[in-house]
Amino acid sequence: MSKPKLIYIVIPTLLVVGLLPLILTGWFLSERSGTELRAVENRYQIQLVQEKARSLEMFLQRQLDLVGGLANGFALAGSPEVYSQVRTDMQLEEKLRENPDVLALFVTPPAGDTLALYRPGNIGKQQIDSIANTLIASSQGSASMISKATVTEGSNESVIAIGARIGGKDGAGSVIAIVSLSNIGKILVGKDAVSEEQMWDSGLPIILIVDEAGRAIFHPDPQVARQQRPLTTLKIVSEWQQSSEQIQSGLVPFIGEFDGNEHSMIGAYSTVDFGPNAKFGVITMQDEAKALASVGEMRTQTWVISLAFGLFASLVGLFVARQLAQPILRLAQAAETVAQGDLSTRVEVGGVKETATLGTAFNTMSDRLEEHIRRLAQAAQENRELFVGTVKALAAAIDGKDKYTRGHSERVARISVAIGKEMNLSERELEALRISALLHDVGKIAIDDNILKKPAALTADEFDIMKTHPVKGYKIMSQIPGIEEFLPGMYSHHEMVNGEGYPQGLKGDEIPLQAKIVSVADTFDAMTIDRPYSKGMVLNEALDRIRAFVGTRYDGAVVEALVRGCQKGLIGRGVVQQIATTVKDGDRVVNVGVGQNLTANSGHDPAELPKVSNNGVTGAEVTRNVAS
Repeated sequence: MSKPKLIYIVIPTLLVVGLLPLILTGWFLSERSGTELRAVENRYQIQLVQEKARSLEMFLQRQLDLVGGLANGFALAGSPEVYSQVRTDMQLEEKLRENPDVLALFVTPPAGDTLALYRPGNIGKQQIDSIANTLIASSQGSASMISKATVTEGSNESVIAIGARIGGKDGAGSVIAIVSLSNIGKILVGKDAVSEEQMWDSGLPIILIVDEAGRAIFHPDPQVARQQRPLTTLKIVSEWQQSSEQIQSGLVPFIGEFDGNEHSMIGAYSTVDFGPNAKFGVITMQDEAKALASVGEMRTQTWVISLAFGLFASLVGLFVARQLAQPILRLAQAAETVAQGDLSTRVEVGGVKETATLGTAFNTMSDRLEEHIRRLAQAAQENRELFVGTVKALAAAIDGKDKYTRGHSERVARISVAIGKEMNLSERELEALRISALLHDVGKIAIDDNILKKPAALTADEFDIMKTHPVKGYKIMSQIPGIEEFLPGMYSHHEMVNGEGYPQGLKGDEIPLQAKIVSVADTFDAMTIDRPYSKGMVLNEALDRIRAFVGTRYDGAVVEALVRGCQKGLIGRGVVQQIATTVKDGDRVVNVGVGQNLTANSGHDPAELPKVSNNGVTGAEVTRNVAS
């Protein structure tokens, strides 16, 4: 299972330790600030709507005071003639000039004709009479009167009628002022009214005035006010209609729609009450997101600062992780190199104290491991040399029983190794082949010397005993631990590829390659050395004879490897010397090959060696009867 890299641990740790508290703190602070700001904004909305309600109330009261003062003046005059005097007209005109929000003054004396003064172009006398008469008729028994808002016919201007009775509530006459609501925006927002879209874009509170029916008396969009469009679809308006009798001011969160999009709103309302027919709702509402924009900005700043610190922490973590990881990676690479067998690897000791200590310990370990491996290798080499020396001594002891077989096992080992090299065997396989060849005749230690040294041909029974030496050798050597790879050549070197060999009668690929090589090397050595009463075969003749038995006794690839080794001089040097001797046989000239043995005779039983003919001399005559 793959393990995470150090950098993937350090950086998240730094982010968690350094960044998470910052994010949580910023988030909690923004939430707390948002809650507090929302409460402040709610208080502000209440205060704002109450302030605007008082402003509206003062506006209406000022107009009410105007008509009340005029009504009291007429009552104090007490003379009917005052209504027809020019001075009265002049005073009324002065009042119109002083009060630009008053469009008309309508005076009904207790007796006589009515008196009406108005601004031309704003409202006609007929509509003034209609509004005034409607107000008088609906306000019986009241000293002061306020009508519902209405719209002028000429200018589509929202107006209300405010009146006072001459002589109190029981007076027969009255003074009525037609008051425009067009400039009420200056009273509510302290400047010229702006459009609703501008107020939405700027995030300003939107201020409305509605009457008891929910119709717009004042709206940022003048068209809405002129049309006196009902705003009861706004939750805050319907909320005011339902609770204006019980609650003077209230706060209502609701969903508002502007430009086809829904917005979370906060709003407040307050009631201006001037009598049964004169209740007005002053309403403020504001987009919550814009009202609490500072909270959003705080959260944005928190995220920006957190991301900046996160990036900084990541860079620091990357640097720190690299500083920590580099010594560890060097140690890991060095350890991998040591694992691959290069014990000379060392690491540079550096970094922080802990990694420096680790590097020093690694170098010390490598030094000791290298020394230990050197000692083990030396001990292994000594053991190997001891083992090989023991094998050689054992083979020499067996070969030394007969002076004619002295050195046979060593020569067979050398020939076998030369053949193995031609067959591209590995070094390990060559070494195993060498030891196997040295041990191939170790079973003869259990054969009686009378049979081994018998100068004459062996009887059938004696030969059967001689044939047991591979099995005896196998039984002796197989008891030794770790020698398994050397046994095939020793146990099966008398097997034949046609299955007629012994001790198991193996054939073809059933015979181990090691045994096939030792078999050819054993026979080659027996053919090319001198006998007590005959000379060994010439090299080329011996090779030809061995080739003749390919497919019956020997493996073709092994024999060809032997031939190549002889051609390269790898086989023959120190073992045979190629000599050609010319003799006359009557009128014929023949070459009799004489192989001069440079070491010692090997010895094979005639029954085991291939039968050869050398100028009419039989194989039995050429190859002394010596047991293999």
